[in-house]
Amino acid sequence: MPRPAARMSRDGRPITWLGANFWSRSGGPLMWRSYDAGLVADELRVLRDHGLNMTRSFFYWPDFMPEPDRIDEELCAHYADFLDRHQELGMTTVPTFLVGHMSGENWDPAWRGGRDLYGDVWLVARQAWFVREMTRRFKDHPAVTGWLISNEMPIYGAPGASRDVVDSWAQLVVDAVRAGGGTQPVSLGDGAWGIENSGHDNGFRVADSARLCDWLGPHVYRMENDPVRQHYAAAWVCELTSTFDRPVVLEEFGLTSAFASGEHAAAYYRQALHNSLLAGATGWIAWNNSDYDTPVLREQDPYRHHAFEMYFGLTDSTGRPKPQLGELHAFSRVLEEVEWERCARADTDTALVVSSYLDTPYPFTRDEDRSYVQETGRQAWIAGRLADAPAAVVRESDGELPAGYRLYLVPSVKQLLSPTWYRLEELARGGATVYVSYSPGAHEEQRGPWWARLDELFGVRHELAYGLVEPIEDDEVTFVLQRDFGSLGAGTRLGFRAAGTADSRCFLPVRVAAGAEAVAVDGHGRPALVERRVGAGRMVLCTYPLEHMAAVTPRVNPEATSRIYDALAVTAGVRRPVTVADPRVAVDLVDHAAGHRWVWLVSQCAQELPVKPVVAAGWRLTSRDGEPVQAVTLAPYGVEVLRLDAE
Repeated sequence: MPRPAARMSRDGRPITWLGANFWSRSGGPLMWRSYDAGLVADELRVLRDHGLNMTRSFFYWPDFMPEPDRIDEELCAHYADFLDRHQELGMTTVPTFLVGHMSGENWDPAWRGGRDLYGDVWLVARQAWFVREMTRRFKDHPAVTGWLISNEMPIYGAPGASRDVVDSWAQLVVDAVRAGGGTQPVSLGDGAWGIENSGHDNGFRVADSARLCDWLGPHVYRMENDPVRQHYAAAWVCELTSTFDRPVVLEEFGLTSAFASGEHAAAYYRQALHNSLLAGATGWIAWNNSDYDTPVLREQDPYRHHAFEMYFGLTDSTGRPKPQLGELHAFSRVLEEVEWERCARADTDTALVVSSYLDTPYPFTRDEDRSYVQETGRQAWIAGRLADAPAAVVRESDGELPAGYRLYLVPSVKQLLSPTWYRLEELARGGATVYVSYSPGAHEEQRGPWWARLDELFGVRHELAYGLVEPIEDDEVTFVLQRDFGSLGAGTRLGFRAAGTADSRCFLPVRVAAGAEAVAVDGHGRPALVERRVGAGRMVLCTYPLEHMAAVTPRVNPEATSRIYDALAVTAGVRRPVTVADPRVAVDLVDHAAGHRWVWLVSQCAQELPVKPVVAAGWRLTSRDGEPVQAVTLAPYGVEVLRLDAE
């Protein structure tokens, strides 16, 4: 089945944005007051010489609009020069209008007077006027490649804003771009933090943005307790965002050197870039171009009170490239060598079912239910990647689950809609393998499986007692295979670190009924994996919340759930032309329009790692230079891109 990865285009041709969010080190957000054209040209040239082709730039709102009905023409002249400097270097930029929020502080025009940014008619009109007038001034400049309405408006605007008010505001300000004559693509700059991706309702909806915007732009600065989850943080958000059929541009990502050494910063950039590409992103804009530790800026807000904000740069405060910029340069060369504009994500046979309880506030449910789905789904998605069975996200809220996948993963689920359970059995009857793992949820309210026909679906008799859960008392859960199952042989033992709250660190007690079979038992001899054949396919029940336990465990990945997913992929007949047995290496494919494929090998090992890819019959693996490949050595957290041709 196809995996979405819509492209930005210009004049009917796909384009790739690879760039940086830009404030000159001459002034940070106040750069336009003391605009230094020569320095800006030097800063842009360093980016261009390292493979970057664009920037995201900002109209610092208090300066550009000092009065409700006046725009500062001197600053506009500075911005016009800024555009000229881009054009001279063959670069483009995306202007951002309402700034607004920036780097740890909200910056109001002096005349706002505390008015509601979304709901006050007068203030919304002033915003739309500003957007229209700035668009009118710069719409014809060839260096303008797109428009952004705001910078992280959910942080700047009123918390708890209603969806209808936010959507109306967005409609008016996007329309203002078109009223000003802007024909370039436009987006909101809201970070794609809507409930569909985060489980948190901030008034913005990714679905509403997709209706109005030409691309969706995640901003991702996750801080994790597991290196592998950290490396996939941006990619997971891009995967979720790609389900809305708009180009996904990773609009902000990066790190401060105050929090990471040069070596670790480079590894983070490498992983974020390549993993997000494989997760559907087709553009990347790093935060940001420069450090700001200068005698002037260290005394200036926000750097005065957020010292770590001074060190997010791709270059240091003298303009010297940092390791992060080297990673962007290397990534640009990969994009060029594989002819990225002619590539598309390879199809997949694996679907990850995301419960609609992530994005739909059903009556008498709790916020924790939504965050639980997000965190558990992410861990399952990572396990699928480490099993070399990368999954497409299938949202229950989009309607009936689509047929066509060979393997459906439903991880550590407490809640699905009743019709979905019937649909899962229908998919299995049609030939699919459907895997579901148990969870009672992570809190005490209506604690238990909100499942339809649990016993009938899986061929078991559950032995739950009302109001109680069966706690996992072992520190490590052991599965013992009772027979061969996919890539797992009889007698294989798998260990899982037990974790969770008193409500969630629980297993499902069952007896296996006629027509089903315990494929694996736990360390106490109780059924752990149960298979029931259904028509041409099978339903597989895991009685432990493996994905949830891993999701709340620090430094756990890679963990043994990926081995179960690998076995499920083999059992389901998932087509995988290239695999690597080591779960520390993830394999994914990209198709080229000429017929060959590109194979990404991404290491999650902190040491150098030799690997021998297993290539399916009928395929030939070579280097990008055409040399046959039998084995490769991956650098620590390294990435290798190889070519795959049909024999």
